[in-house]
Amino acid sequence: MPLKITSMKLQGLFVAIATLFTFSTAPAISADKNEEGTLPVLFDTRERLPTANLSDVASIRFLMSVDFPPFNFTDQNGRLTGFNVDLVREVCAQLKMAAKCQMQALPFDELEAAVEMGEGDAVVSGMAVTGSLRQRFSFSRPYMMLPARFVANKNAKLQGPATTALANRKVGIITGSRHQAMLKAFFPAINATEFKNYEELLDAVKTETVDAVFADGLRLPFWVSGTASAGCCVLFDGPYMSDKFLGEGLTIMANDPENILVPAFDQALATLSRNGKLDEIYRRYFPRGLY
Repeated sequence: MPLKITSMKLQGLFVAIATLFTFSTAPAISADKNEEGTLPVLFDTRERLPTANLSDVASIRFLMSVDFPPFNFTDQNGRLTGFNVDLVREVCAQLKMAAKCQMQALPFDELEAAVEMGEGDAVVSGMAVTGSLRQRFSFSRPYMMLPARFVANKNAKLQGPATTALANRKVGIITGSRHQAMLKAFFPAINATEFKNYEELLDAVKTETVDAVFADGLRLPFWVSGTASAGCCVLFDGPYMSDKFLGEGLTIMANDPENILVPAFDQALATLSRNGKLDEIYRRYFPRGLY
């Protein structure tokens, strides 16, 4: 079964995400510094990628799920929309393939089999890059990284960077999660407190059982700004990114045995990064930023 790059299964929370794309953030002290509110640049401006030749490509069929808001979801009129939908349109426009690109929605668990059976050419839906998938598919360069973040209870009155502010403090994590491993490696002085799931984790910081929690940097900002948190908490420090612990980021997965599509995707993504279009899409769905 394919792995989604981040867990997105809180129903009430993601109904809100699908209709509201703003959230409050505390000033960030970033492990990978970038201009506040912008998407970190993942393409070297000096790199010259090979010119893509799609003259023999009749069409490109992109598959995506509808349960990965705000990246892929259906709007109130049942239309497929989101960050990845807009990204695909820009990629196709950049490749001068707009009239030849198609998008189709499928359940997430069916995406891998569908593209393997030739029912689509590429998947844009938060598919986690694994060694097993790399044996059968090709992946574009990442176009976005999803960070880890701290959320702290306001009454903890934390000051300074997390390394010192949270030393010897109780910080909640999900048992067995990648964020648990990352916290142990990056912040060994923190007193990690384990919880079974996000419901217990978020309740712990809300009720001051712990001073802070460390988890998915996509999910936490929406919880902080939503009604469920009741204004208890703030984002603190960060963001923190790590290929080792959080994976390679959001990519386009393709069935591309002749190595035609992925070089074209890389070239288009690099151009969109350099001309500001990628950041424009990012600001559209994350106007106050994840970073």
